[in-house]
Amino acid sequence: MAGLARGSARALLAALLASTLLALLVSPARGRGGRDHGDWDEASLLPPLPPREDAARVARFVTHVSDWGALATISTLEAVRGRPFADVLSLSDGPPGAGSGVPYFYLSPLQLSVNNLQENPYATLTMTLAQTNFCKKHGFDPQSPLCAHIILSGTVTKVNETEMDIAKHSLFIRHPEMKTWPSSHNWFFAKLNITNIWVLDYFGGPKIVTPEEYYNVTVHWKTSCGDHLVQLHCIAEDTQAQGGKVIWSQSHSK
Repeated sequence: MAGLARGSARALLAALLASTLLALLVSPARGRGGRDHGDWDEASLLPPLPPREDAARVARFVTHVSDWGALATISTLEAVRGRPFADVLSLSDGPPGAGSGVPYFYLSPLQLSVNNLQENPYATLTMTLAQTNFCKKHGFDPQSPLCAHIILSGTVTKVNETEMDIAKHSLFIRHPEMKTWPSSHNWFFAKLNITNIWVLDYFGGPKIVTPEEYYNVTVHWKTSCGDHLVQLHCIAEDTQAQGGKVIWSQSHSK
């Protein structure tokens, strides 16, 4: 009888654990980067794609709405030394609605890509709208050029003291989990110094954009919340009020 009771208790515990695990697996996370992620977490809040004929604006758009990208470096691992080595990294160019165009990273010396960068700082970063609802909504395969993606090449360096607060705010508002990562991993802020840009957003091959053209593009949201929005509810209200319209303009400063 005691054995039967123990068996029933074990079965009940297993059932409870299974239901809890299932709830964790299917429970929706708020935001594409996890719970409490500070980014557009609904398709209705994502700003519309700028005109495809303006490659610089498309490039800035893709950078700004991207939460992560694939960074390719040159491997220092003995087994694959000298070969391309890609890894997915979280990134941010600024709070939602206030992007600078500069991809910032939060890195640790424990990461393989960081070891590669310490020997050779040259890297190439790819970001794609496949990470948003845009491509699925329109039925575009991630490899299709209609599912816009961009390729940025340059060098990855630590940010200096004057840029530290900008990088920290840009990353932590969109990736709040980073604030809880263990300090023993010696995290530091870094950025990609862009030297070359390719945009694939339509058929006919990549479009080349210069860093000057890229950084001269700014976005202004016309709303009662003010320009360069940071708060999601302001973006949502403006998207509804303006019918999803984003005002793009040229600037001559970063």
